[in-house]
Amino acid sequence: MSRAGTIARRTFLFGTVAIAGGVALGYYVVQHPHDNPLKPGLEPGEAALNPYVLLDGDGVTVITPRTDMGQGAHSVLAAMVAEELDLAWNAVRVSDGPPSAAYYNAKVAAETLPFAATDDGFLARNARALGGSMAKVMGLQITGGSTTVPDGFDRMRMAGAAARQMLLDAAAEMTGVPRETLTTREGHVVTEDGRRIAYGDLAELAAQVAPPDEVRLKSPREWRLLGQPMQRLDIVAKSTGTQTFGIDIDLPDMLYATVRTNPRRGGTVRGFDASAAEGMPGVERVVAVTGGAGVLADSTWRAMRAADEIVFEWGEAPYPATSALMWAQLGESFTESLRDSRFRDDGDVEATLADAGDGAVEAEYRLPHLAHAPLEPMNATARLKDGQLDIWASTQIPMYVLATAERLTGLKVADIHLHNQYAGGSFGRRLEDDFIARAIELAMAAEGRPVKMTWTREEDMSHDFPRPMALARGRGAVAQGRVAACDLSLATTSVAQSQGGRVNQPIPGPDVTIVAGAWDQPFAIPHYRVTGYRAPEMVPVSSWRSVGASGNGFVHESFLDELIHAAGADPLEERLRLCDDPLSRKVLEAVAEMSGWSGPNMGEGRGRGVAFTLSFGVSVAEIVEVRQTDTGLRIDKVFAAVEVGRVLDPVNFENQVKGGVIWGLGHAMNCELTYADGMTEQRNFDQYQGMRLYQAPLIEVRGLENGDTLRGIGEPAVPPAAPALANAIFAATGQRVRELPLNRHVNFA
Repeated sequence: MSRAGTIARRTFLFGTVAIAGGVALGYYVVQHPHDNPLKPGLEPGEAALNPYVLLDGDGVTVITPRTDMGQGAHSVLAAMVAEELDLAWNAVRVSDGPPSAAYYNAKVAAETLPFAATDDGFLARNARALGGSMAKVMGLQITGGSTTVPDGFDRMRMAGAAARQMLLDAAAEMTGVPRETLTTREGHVVTEDGRRIAYGDLAELAAQVAPPDEVRLKSPREWRLLGQPMQRLDIVAKSTGTQTFGIDIDLPDMLYATVRTNPRRGGTVRGFDASAAEGMPGVERVVAVTGGAGVLADSTWRAMRAADEIVFEWGEAPYPATSALMWAQLGESFTESLRDSRFRDDGDVEATLADAGDGAVEAEYRLPHLAHAPLEPMNATARLKDGQLDIWASTQIPMYVLATAERLTGLKVADIHLHNQYAGGSFGRRLEDDFIARAIELAMAAEGRPVKMTWTREEDMSHDFPRPMALARGRGAVAQGRVAACDLSLATTSVAQSQGGRVNQPIPGPDVTIVAGAWDQPFAIPHYRVTGYRAPEMVPVSSWRSVGASGNGFVHESFLDELIHAAGADPLEERLRLCDDPLSRKVLEAVAEMSGWSGPNMGEGRGRGVAFTLSFGVSVAEIVEVRQTDTGLRIDKVFAAVEVGRVLDPVNFENQVKGGVIWGLGHAMNCELTYADGMTEQRNFDQYQGMRLYQAPLIEVRGLENGDTLRGIGEPAVPPAAPALANAIFAATGQRVRELPLNRHVNFA
């Protein structure tokens, strides 16, 4: 028996079993497991075999405790359990389950640590282990950081394997036959003579079986679901318009509501006059809420019309009131007193740049604020009745929502019930709970009736916590046809400081997101330095899809491309020469092969650009091909090569990569949030346009499986898209664009 099989079951991530054969966990966590959160709410005939497997007379429900925002979280997590539990894929049921510390995310803390993904040294490994232990102690149930798959891969499979053994034990007791003669197939235990016993029929007996001390996980050679194309569990409902999102909640005796709060984020409300609104048809009440007022009515439309009639006196913005002032503040932030980090400082940058003299390359890059702008605007339904609060909303931070509800209502957490919903997009927006807090405040004034609160698009856009704007400065030198030095200075406000402060959990030390996607890139430039500067807080900001790497990928790969051009080298060949990570080299080689790379120039008015970014542990290389037309620049094709260790669902993997490419390109082309008088100037999609359907290029994706570590794919395809496009524009037109959005300088067809 392996060493893993002899270790006490309480020392492992799952908390109820140990593993023998098939997997080796790299570290232990705090020994005491969390209680099974399913047991207190069990109905007659139900059995919670572990926190992830709920059994009743109708079969198995898999608890998938990560928010599904369109990335397929529920399907891939369910597939892990179904694989080990031998469930029929078309019979799988899923549920978010209750918020619980048992569903902590052990991987998400790794993104806050100053260790590159390529660092597998002693300190890095143990720091990641400590981060996982802290996440368990804190009960950090969170969806984000492309961690759903890597965090769930061992735990969910273990849950399925443990439940399978318990069902086999129960069947052996029911039939009186030796356990070793029993097998499982498509939700049934099968006897030697072919008798099939449905899992649901074993619920009562299985509930009495003790969890096993060890389990064996299937090897990939035995997989029948994982690694194969799967139809996502939500695809039929979403294709037929029958999927229930948070905005679709409909309850008896429900009130409908909306809010208006100070469009200057964090500004006060000095007063308001609601007399006109209160006399409008269907309006029941106008209620003061934090930062403004809410309208309770008999329909969402009537609530929104009434809210338009409230006259407010707003306080001033607690930050610079215009984008021009914010840019100026960023420009003043490159000082030693505001230096936040210098995780990369190889060679002697200053001496090399001094030797280069007038031959040094210098550039400045600007990245605007960006909104999350999910298609489904922020909404939540809440009901406070008989000392119990129920909340129906989509959130990536369920435990923080409970804490907010406890603070607002004074109820005990045991009396607060969150029903997490499918989300119509998020991109990080539902890592905040401000919209849920407003719904709770309205429910407190509604005398026991449920209140469905929906923001207008304008309220949504003007009250976003955007991706921070950033200013970057690059200096570099070349020698003998090669890149010799690269010095990047990055100034922005801190996402960790802003976001963490709102939940009373600021992250101590430097904010890694300020330099993520720049300092940790696997290029052996002889003289290589990356410095992060934490600008004073301005607009409250938050995580945006791929967080710091979303902008720093543009900065790093644009400036590296400029250096390579100055050296007279080929953009892809020089990246390959500099790359010192074998997995990343294979990604660059793959994208070169896919595109038939023969250089950036493709003839008159045509060109292609390459970019590479390592983010969230995932190496991604992209090549974008463009051509000039009479009506503007046209993006023809994109090639993307991605290293994730193992592709669990090829169809969803390809969709996620393509979605990330489109997201990255569309925002690079067109999107920005600007501020005047402390308020956003873009309030709806006509002023904040993504890529149009007719502009979408052909996208070819290749997933590589050379690494030993399983990675997530929700975010890593985003960062290389913008620089690959900008580099392609340079190849086709000779114009080097250092500012986003690109449409400030380029017309797109």
